[in-house]
Amino acid sequence: MNAPATVVTAGIDVGSSAVKVAVVASGPLPARVLGTASDRIRRRDTLPVVREAFAAGCAEAGVGAGDLAYVATTGEGDQIEFRTGHFYGMTTHARGALFLDGEARAVIDIGALHTRALVMDERARVLAYRMTSQCASGSGQFLENIARYLGVTLAEIGPLSLEGDRPETCSSICAVLAETDVINMVSRGIAVRNILRGIHESMAGRILRLLTSSKARGVVLVTGGLANDTGLVGALQAAAAAQKAPVEIRAHRDSPLAGAIGAALWGAFRFARLAEKDRRQAAEA
Repeated sequence: MNAPATVVTAGIDVGSSAVKVAVVASGPLPARVLGTASDRIRRRDTLPVVREAFAAGCAEAGVGAGDLAYVATTGEGDQIEFRTGHFYGMTTHARGALFLDGEARAVIDIGALHTRALVMDERARVLAYRMTSQCASGSGQFLENIARYLGVTLAEIGPLSLEGDRPETCSSICAVLAETDVINMVSRGIAVRNILRGIHESMAGRILRLLTSSKARGVVLVTGGLANDTGLVGALQAAAAAQKAPVEIRAHRDSPLAGAIGAALWGAFRFARLAEKDRRQAAEA
């Protein structure tokens, strides 16, 4: 039996703090995203959050679970019972980044707990990678803790940071010590916008060193949970320009979904491979 010309697959990216889902149609025409969903875990059991997000993504795409040729997981999703297969996060973020920006040749994935730099080729094959090994002061969880202390929402962090005109540098790479620095800044009357700008600049410096050590060149797409933090992306772009780094930092509105999109695309690829194998075996029988 021939495989259908167009297949619909789902990708589920289970992170430390959020679940992202993407439903993608792949075939002879360029792949397109039919529906997405994202939900924060917020100390809940992960599996119910996964099921809710998966149902929401399918509903937005107008498909049912039975319409999916492949359900691919990535991140911490290898324990999901209804998955068809699982893919490593590096490969899914690379593939998703290339889908979102065809010129991307590197990825900086900034998640809740870790940051990693990936260098890839024009087919999304990962050539090299580096990952943070320090304390989590450059992570999404750190920023969330700081925002809570400062009394601002996550959505306000980026715009406030961009308004900063006298950034107060937070030099510590230890999250606990960095949070202590912030408490001291508040007691000294430093404006919230300048505290956030200083934190973003400190994070950007470490992230840029990670990219440099991975030998990234050309267009770098920011992915992960902090990809929509305009203040951090702006700080990264400014740091790259100031240091004349051979990279161009970009972000896409769907950058946080890169892992889920990449998983769905790899799922379509694996489905096609399995269908071809079945055809060959049938022909030889």
